[in-house]
Amino acid sequence: MSDLRATAIAHPNIAFIKYWGNRDDDLRIPANGSLSMNLAGLETRTTVEFDADLKRDELTVNAAPANEAARLRASALLDRVRRQVGMAAWARITSANNFPTGSGIASSASAFAALALAASRAASLELGELQLSILARTGSGSACRSIPAGFVEWRPGDSHETSFAESIALPAHWDLVDLVAVVSRTHKHTGSASGHRLAGTSPLQAARLEDAPRRLAACRAALLARDFEAFAAVVELDSHLMHAVMMTSSPALLYWQPATLAVMQAIAALRSGGLPACTTIDAGPNVHVLTLANHRQAVQSALESIPGVQDILICPPGGPARLA
Repeated sequence: MSDLRATAIAHPNIAFIKYWGNRDDDLRIPANGSLSMNLAGLETRTTVEFDADLKRDELTVNAAPANEAARLRASALLDRVRRQVGMAAWARITSANNFPTGSGIASSASAFAALALAASRAASLELGELQLSILARTGSGSACRSIPAGFVEWRPGDSHETSFAESIALPAHWDLVDLVAVVSRTHKHTGSASGHRLAGTSPLQAARLEDAPRRLAACRAALLARDFEAFAAVVELDSHLMHAVMMTSSPALLYWQPATLAVMQAIAALRSGGLPACTTIDAGPNVHVLTLANHRQAVQSALESIPGVQDILICPPGGPARLA
């Protein structure tokens, strides 16, 4: 690995307590704290190479040139790195996901976490985990949660320096597994970055934010105690609240598809029958079904029988962003 080239790998994460809406859109300082789990088995691999012969930053995603908006968003993060080290060279960024992109599986989180680590290391900028989390946050808010390992809390803070994520438990703490029921691989019509800016147009956002500290505390306590029943109740409530805000924003964001609701109803029936399982949904139609590892096969079998479920991605708790 040369001083001007580095490759990093990061996992997406699933938020148990959601991030939706910012106090500062430019810096992506969130309106409330959040709690998540990194998803092992799913990853973004990103290589950054600074090259003095380039005329501008170049970005390739999944073997295709990225659109201009995506290129500029990545370039803005690189600008922060260049300013810190006094570098002027443009960079070639090559990134690939082994899971559906832009469909509610947090591809921007893993992408910007990997980009933050690869870019800083390629520029010989040695950043600690906290500083990497802050840098990743500027590209995509939830990317700050993909820097540390395992179960992660994003401290919202009130400034650039105080908004970062840190592990509250390592992957081995709890044998949770996330079965991602893929009902669509299509890139969503409204990305999360745009959606965050709409959150304040919903009359429900203020109530959601007012109760957020209580939900966060309840989820943290349930997770640390490995209390699945309490965990499931608050995780589903928080997900429903976020989607209620989305559905009542202006314009309304309706991410669910018929198969989304079919999965939610099937899992609710399973839990009523005594099986530990719950659902949570990010900004997209795909459903994250959380259960305990020793019940995975039963939940997976139920999901496979639901019309519209195209694939099931099986993800235990994942580790931190790392160099390849």
